[in-house]
Amino acid sequence: MRPSLRTALAAGLLAGLALLSGCESAGPTLKDSAYAMERSRANLARKELVLADGTRIAYLEGGTGAPLVLVHGFGADKDNFTRVSRWLTPHYRVIVPDLVGFGESTHRRDVDYHYAAQAERLHAFTQALGLARLDLGGNSMGGGISMSFAAQHPQEVASLWLIDCAGIAEAPPSELAKIIATTGTNPLMITRESDFPAFVKFVMSDPPWIPGSVMDVLARERIANQDLEREVFQQIATDSVSGAVKGLATPTLIVWGDEDRALSAGTVPVLKALLPNAQAIVMPHVGHAPMIERPQQTAEDYLCFRASL
Repeated sequence: MRPSLRTALAAGLLAGLALLSGCESAGPTLKDSAYAMERSRANLARKELVLADGTRIAYLEGGTGAPLVLVHGFGADKDNFTRVSRWLTPHYRVIVPDLVGFGESTHRRDVDYHYAAQAERLHAFTQALGLARLDLGGNSMGGGISMSFAAQHPQEVASLWLIDCAGIAEAPPSELAKIIATTGTNPLMITRESDFPAFVKFVMSDPPWIPGSVMDVLARERIANQDLEREVFQQIATDSVSGAVKGLATPTLIVWGDEDRALSAGTVPVLKALLPNAQAIVMPHVGHAPMIERPQQTAEDYLCFRASL
C-alpha cells in the first residue's frame, strides 16, 4: 500500500528555483529541473525497454557492481529511490523501474496487480536486462512485490531490502487501515490538487520542502491515474504474501519508520518471524519513506547490511 512519494525533491536543489514557484506555468519546469539534478547527483540515467508483450518499461540505471533492483510502491514511481541512490551507485549497479501502471511505464487496465502477478512482470523486466542474479529492494507495495519475486525465484535473489513493506496479512492494523475502515476515505488517493499537501504530511514525518506549484503538478499526475490506482489498491489491500515467504532463507534487511501511519511498525516482528535470516532497523522520527526522509542514513545502514553478508 505504497502511496505516491514522487516528492523526492531536495530543498537545496530547489532553492535556486524557488522564485518561480508562484507561477502556475513554472511547476513542470521546477519538477523536471529538480528531478534532473537529483538524478545527476545520483549518477542515474533514464532508460527504457519494451518487453515481449509490448509493455514499455521506463527505468533509471547507474553505477557499477552487483545489480541492485529497487521497486517503488503504490501510486509512486522510480524517482522515489533517486535521493538514496546517491550513496548506492558508487557500490552497485542500481536499477529502478517504473512498475506497469505507474510513472512513465505502460498503464494497463487489463492486467492483474496482485503481488505475484506484479512480481512476474518485474521478473520479465530483469530477464530482459539479462540479470541472472540480483539484490532486490522495495518500499511498501514494492516490498510485497519483492518478497513475492524472491519466493518465486529464490535462486535469483541474493538478498532482500524491505522498507516499510506491505503484503503481510498478519500485520497489526495501521492508522491508514483504520481510517479506511471507519470513514471509507483513503488518504493515499488524490482526487483534487488540494489533497496533496495533506497526503505528504500523512506519509512522511519529515518530508523535503516542495514548492506549491510542484505539488500541483504531482497532484495532477495522480489525479489522471486515479481510476487505475483504485483498482490496484483494491487488489493489493486484500492480498498477502505471508504464506509464500514463510521460512524464506534469503538474507533480508527490514527497515521501518517508527512514525509510519500507512503501515504499522508493529509489522517488523511479524516479518522477522516469517523470514529466518532477517535483521531489522526501526528509524526514529521517520514515516513511511525512510529512503526519502533519511536517504544517507538509510543507504549507510544498507551498506553495512551488505558488508555483513
